[in-house]
Amino acid sequence: MTETLTQSQGPEGPDARFQAVLSPHRSLGPRGFVIFMLAVSVIAFGAGLMFFMMGAWPVLGFMGLDVLLIYVAFRINFRALRVYETVALTDDALTVTRVAPNGKEQSWRFNPYWVRVHVDERVGLSSELSLASHGKRLVFGAFLTDPEREDFAAALKAALREARAPTVEGEAHA
Repeated sequence: MTETLTQSQGPEGPDARFQAVLSPHRSLGPRGFVIFMLAVSVIAFGAGLMFFMMGAWPVLGFMGLDVLLIYVAFRINFRALRVYETVALTDDALTVTRVAPNGKEQSWRFNPYWVRVHVDERVGLSSELSLASHGKRLVFGAFLTDPEREDFAAALKAALREARAPTVEGEAHA
C-alpha cells in the first residue's frame, strides 16, 4: 500500500516537497488473525477429540502441533511485513530510507536534478521500480503491486519535475 503524506513536516523537515511511506499490503489484520486462529483451534481440537475417543490418542497431540506451527508461521510472516520505505524530496536531495523488520535503517540520497525514475516491465514477472543516477541504480518498492508502482512513479516524476522547474526569485514553492 502506498501512502503519500501531504504535510510539509516530516523526516526531512519543513522544506520537503514530497514525502511518502511505502509499506506492504496486510490482508489479515490482528482481529482477523485471532478469529482465524480460533477457528483452526476449534477444528483441530474437534478432530483430535474425535480421534482420541476412537482410541487414537496420539493424534490429539499432532493436531495441537499443527495449530502451533500455523501460529508460528503467521507470526514470522507478520514480522516480515514490518518493513517499510520512506521517500522524501527536498530542494537538495531525494532520499530513500528502507527500514527492515528489525528496525535497521538504510538510506540512499540522490541529486533531484540528475535522478531518473524508471518502471521496468519484465516479461512474465512483476514490474520493477527504480531510481538511477550517475551509473548507480536503486530498486525499491518491491512489495508494491504493478499499478501501485506505476502510480507512485507518476507522482514522484511530477514532484521531481516541479522541483527542477526554475523559480522566480522571491517566489516560494508550493
